[in-house]
Amino acid sequence: MKLNISFPATGCQKLIEVDDERKLRPFYDKRISAEVSADCLGDEWKGYMVRISGGNDKQGFPMKQGVLTTGRVRLLLSKGHSCYRPRRTGERKRKSVRGCIVDGNLSVLALVIIKKGEQDIPGLTDKTIPRRLGPKRASKIRKLFNLAKEDDVRQYVVRRPLPERDGKKAKSKAPKIQRLVTPVVLQRKRFRLALKKKRVLRKREEQADYTKLLAQRMKEAKERKAERKRSNSRSKGDSIRESVSKSTPAAPTTAKAAPTAAKAAPTAAKAAPTTGKAAPAGGKATGGKAATTGGKSAAK
Repeated sequence: MKLNISFPATGCQKLIEVDDERKLRPFYDKRISAEVSADCLGDEWKGYMVRISGGNDKQGFPMKQGVLTTGRVRLLLSKGHSCYRPRRTGERKRKSVRGCIVDGNLSVLALVIIKKGEQDIPGLTDKTIPRRLGPKRASKIRKLFNLAKEDDVRQYVVRRPLPERDGKKAKSKAPKIQRLVTPVVLQRKRFRLALKKKRVLRKREEQADYTKLLAQRMKEAKERKAERKRSNSRSKGDSIRESVSKSTPAAPTTAKAAPTAAKAAPTAAKAAPTTGKAAPAGGKATGGKAATTGGKSAAK
């Protein structure tokens, strides 16, 4: 099995091959992130502590944290999961990964030195590889050089030398500092705040105008509704009066019927004098008949 050992303090890493099974036995049945003493690797590793950070099996499948097995499983992975890089937005894929428990079927085991021992390891702790790039953010530059807020960060930017060309002056390259507070940045901030205040005032005015217009429209609608009610009540009263005026002439019709009967009575009274004495006008028909009978008996 190969051991890929790294030392973050110096930026170095080294790949060593271990053939003796007994030297690897302390790593077996340990999980990722477990801390193990490296004394078993040899005398030069005495006092060193390492942390297991990963590995690959003999077929090249990577170990995945959280999979508590020594074998392989197929997991549906998406963006944010280890052992998978999506090629399209929202893509998911089922991939074969190995469990996080170490056993003898691994080809490479990754280790990180967390505690340095008594002796230096050649090519790992005896030299330092400087970082290629320095910090880019203003707050991290201040933290690196222990600067105050009043200090100018631009003078402390870590520049990267470019390879020299024949007959040309040596050049260096510096990153653009992010989150750097300058007068232009403050001016833009003031401008944004002024725009925000204008938007708030405009919205307030629009809200007031809308409230005023809404109240006016509601008042007009209320007046229209009241006018409709008044017109409906007027038309209803007119129709009632018309119906009453149409129904009142029925009484004179009955009154006219009484004079007709009165006219019929004089006609019968006129017919009575032919045989006897005339009956008084407006007398009853029975009275007329009685007078006629009396007249006949007197004649006899």
